[in-house]
Amino acid sequence: MTNPLLEDWTTPFGIAPFDRIADEDFEPAFEAALDAARAEIAAIADNAEPPGFANTIEALEVAGKRLDQVLSVFFSVAGADSNPRRQELQRAFSPKLAAYSSEIYGNKALYARIEALWSDKNNLDLSPEQARLLMLTHRGFRRAGAGLEGVADARMREIRTRLAELGTAFTQNLLADEAGWHMELTEADLDGLPGFVVDAARAAGREQGTDGPVITLSRSLIVPFLQFSPRRDLRETAFRAWAARGANGGETDNRAIAGEILKLREERAQLLGYDSFAAYKLETEMAKTPEAVRGLLMDVWAPAKARAEADAEVLTAMMREDGINGALEPWDWRYYAEKRRRAEHDLDEAALKPYLQLDRMIEAAFTCANRLFGLAFKPLDVPLYHPDCRAWEVTRGGDHVAVFIGDYFARASKRSGAWCSAMRGQRKFPDVQGPVVINVCNFAKGDPALLSYDDARTLFHEFGHALHQMLSDVRYESISGTNVARDFVELPSQLYEHWLEVSEVLAEFATHAETGEAMPKEMLDKVLGAATFDMGFQTVEYVASALVDLAFHEGAAPGDPMVKQAEVLADLGMPHAITMRHATPHFAHVFSGDGYSSGYYSYMWSEVMDADAFAAFEEAGGPFDAERAKALEAHILSSGGSREADELYLAFRGRMPGVEALLKGRGLAA
Repeated sequence: MTNPLLEDWTTPFGIAPFDRIADEDFEPAFEAALDAARAEIAAIADNAEPPGFANTIEALEVAGKRLDQVLSVFFSVAGADSNPRRQELQRAFSPKLAAYSSEIYGNKALYARIEALWSDKNNLDLSPEQARLLMLTHRGFRRAGAGLEGVADARMREIRTRLAELGTAFTQNLLADEAGWHMELTEADLDGLPGFVVDAARAAGREQGTDGPVITLSRSLIVPFLQFSPRRDLRETAFRAWAARGANGGETDNRAIAGEILKLREERAQLLGYDSFAAYKLETEMAKTPEAVRGLLMDVWAPAKARAEADAEVLTAMMREDGINGALEPWDWRYYAEKRRRAEHDLDEAALKPYLQLDRMIEAAFTCANRLFGLAFKPLDVPLYHPDCRAWEVTRGGDHVAVFIGDYFARASKRSGAWCSAMRGQRKFPDVQGPVVINVCNFAKGDPALLSYDDARTLFHEFGHALHQMLSDVRYESISGTNVARDFVELPSQLYEHWLEVSEVLAEFATHAETGEAMPKEMLDKVLGAATFDMGFQTVEYVASALVDLAFHEGAAPGDPMVKQAEVLADLGMPHAITMRHATPHFAHVFSGDGYSSGYYSYMWSEVMDADAFAAFEEAGGPFDAERAKALEAHILSSGGSREADELYLAFRGRMPGVEALLKGRGLAA
């Protein structure tokens, strides 16, 4: 029998045949595809013909496509529906993929061909997109150490392999800590919790195989528990477990792993001639330098901290009214902030949540995409990797555009957080290929599933990433969709969040789960009026994480990351009752891989642009202005990485933004 992972799929739109794929297929498919990819790379490097764009750069573009097919399926299921066998395979594949990457970038004959083309680039008669691909390929090889020789070359290979192993271990340790803890609740412990939290706790209990309700470390369950539970002792227990992920001692402790990762990154940067890993990493981003990043973060830190400290005084006074005389603690903040929100904005999350049904919010995201870009979404009945997943065909004017898959519910086998990935990217070379895009979230299950306002924003955020993938219109897959600078990639996602705040969108789609009635106008006004509520807290916890990430990478690697973290927070004057959004032992953005290392700031860098970009719609004909939507697609969503990020933004807006729109949008402007 043939291995389904190695076939040309004849399924609808080339979706992976998940009903035919078993865990035992992954390893043989991986080994066969890896061998084939190695042979394809060798054929390019050893080609007797003189190097040309077609036989070198375009040949690299299509090399390893079967391996990409295998890995797109494997990593999708390993992240969203893990099991012991898939974790074992992750650990086995990780060093082999690092070695394969090192072989490519360490192939001197291949690099010589690329170097020759780069030296002769002005005589090659390339299109702008081809010239961009050549530049990115040459730069990628140089930054990977292709120019290193001898001992330095060998050491770089060792570092890449070890970093891959450590990133996998960090992720799996975090998943183990998250899946391995739950707090059982008695019926009395449910007092004061709104119905949606009780329902989610009971569903989590069934998922855990227990008879009664439980609190797990899923953000969509633990955050509302911390918001609503009047039991300070239980809030403390839950918060301490949440904060301790990756730092519980034993086999799943991530602290030593983080330290080793930072040392290896520093060594890697030094081998390539950079002063620091941050200098190396930021070279290809919009920000360019650590100084530019720090400047942005500190511009936001001061007003955010001032707002948070003022809020802390109000919350402490509320705590005193409850007869509690100790300090306001991290497990108190969300509880008293929620009470304050109900008092000041008369906005009750428990009353709001029935209006935010998951299915209606999906419909809202789809309808906005239809009004802005003419996209239509038709449900697809195809096998997927988990019963919770669902799929749609995306069309425009009757023509196929993409396949969109949604995997929305939390489960123990899924890593925490929310993300978007392309199981297959858009391309026009060597053939026309439509993308297959997936959004993965961790919402609490229910019948119907109800979202918090933050959950609804997450849904719009990830769908903004999906639009970046689906509307991509470039020739080469390696620069399609979200293959852009890290501090630019969050622009489409964060910009799309703004449409959730459009009153006519909520008026149409925020309908009550039981009565079907639209959200009352007074509640709608309160939701929009409270959009910047508690923004001091939210901004402080985020910026603190970004500044710790930057500090880890802009100088010598710290001997003990936890000591360095404490020093940075002390220097900032971190408010006592607020913690980093992601403390080091569970900072997966930074330590599961290189993606956001020195780059966690990028959400805020993109937010400067997204606030300014939405203002462009408001200054024109409103949120659904056709000309602005057309410009957004033409210059940003369809362009992928075919041009520099600042060029794309300038083409859309006509100027670069300042931090003022961000501060105004967060309610932090003076």
